Amino acid sequence: MGLLSKQSDVLENQLSEARRRIAELESELAQSATRDQLTESLLTLRAFRAQLELDVQRAHRYRRPLSVAIVDIDGFRSINLSHGYGAGDSVLVAVARVISESTRAHDLACRMGGDEFAVLLPETNSSAGIQAAERILLALEDLSAGPIRGLSASIGVAGLRPKQSPEQLLGEAHTALGQAQAGGGGRAAVHSGGEGPEEVSGDATHGDVVAALASALQERDQYTGDHSESVVDVAGRIAESLAMDEEQISKLRTAALLHDIGKVGVPDDILHKPGPLDEREWEIMRQHPVIGERILRAIPGLGAIAKVVRHEHERYDGKGYPDGLAGDDIPLGARIILACDAYHAMTSDRPYRAAMSHADALAELTRNAGQQFDPNVVEALVGYLYGRRQSGVTGL
Repeated sequence: MGLLSKQSDVLENQLSEARRRIAELESELAQSATRDQLTESLLTLRAFRAQLELDVQRAHRYRRPLSVAIVDIDGFRSINLSHGYGAGDSVLVAVARVISESTRAHDLACRMGGDEFAVLLPETNSSAGIQAAERILLALEDLSAGPIRGLSASIGVAGLRPKQSPEQLLGEAHTALGQAQAGGGGRAAVHSGGEGPEEVSGDATHGDVVAALASALQERDQYTGDHSESVVDVAGRIAESLAMDEEQISKLRTAALLHDIGKVGVPDDILHKPGPLDEREWEIMRQHPVIGERILRAIPGLGAIAKVVRHEHERYDGKGYPDGLAGDDIPLGARIILACDAYHAMTSDRPYRAAMSHADALAELTRNAGQQFDPNVVEALVGYLYGRRQSGVTGL
């Protein structure tokens, strides 16, 4: 009797374990049916559409607001081509995480396929939807995924209108996405709800904002403004020689133009001092990259540029400021601007010192390669300047 009882207990335990395992498998199957296999944190498109259908019906029934946002990564194809499909997948997973962390618990998101995501925003009108989109844009600008530092995206937002179907709502969000992309990317657009054009978040283009900031810098300090403009073209040329893509070069040129924008926050007696600065004054002056970053981060879509501006005084050996970054941890755009900035500063007359010769400035760059400057950037800059000299062009 005792033996039969023990065997019965063993069988019962085995059955319990089998039932538990079956329940786990059923849960895993249900999860896999509703969760995107790559990102895991987001819904599948099928599950998203099913929930969208329910939420649209509910919003119509109770006359509640509802919005949808479509997110498309700018330049994703170039990420795959430059860094490989593994890096591209890492970026998609990181973007999914950013979207999840930047939205509310009851908002739902899915990967629609490729590099496109959709976000369902219940109890949200289009104005609040555009604010949610801008939060995602700002968070993406700080994204870090493998070799990728900072990301740009275009977002289209549409708010549900009376009697509108889920397909029509998604269609209007895609139309708004097209408007954001046509504006150059790195921004969000909201569908107007009529036949006219969509409204783009912030200014219609960043160009007007950048021009206004550059003008403000010029008014604040003539030398700084002229100096920044002189650095722009050569920084772009060096970026081309280092195989940066067109979008990266465009952002670099903007960062080069605005790299000293933080000096608008430096007191006049320090900014315009006719002699060398003392240690207290240098401590204040060294705050200008951080001030510049704060100014630029206040403008949606300029986060990646703000990051370059913050780090353009970092040194390759890690002894720079404000964060003591070293080597490849410093954004490449910042490393390029630092070298071009230094060359122009060395070869320009200042009230407290005469300009260096071209040869002495190149010698100084070369001597500090691997310490203050990225050796590859110095090599590219010296080569570019030598070519200009051979063509009879002097200076930047």
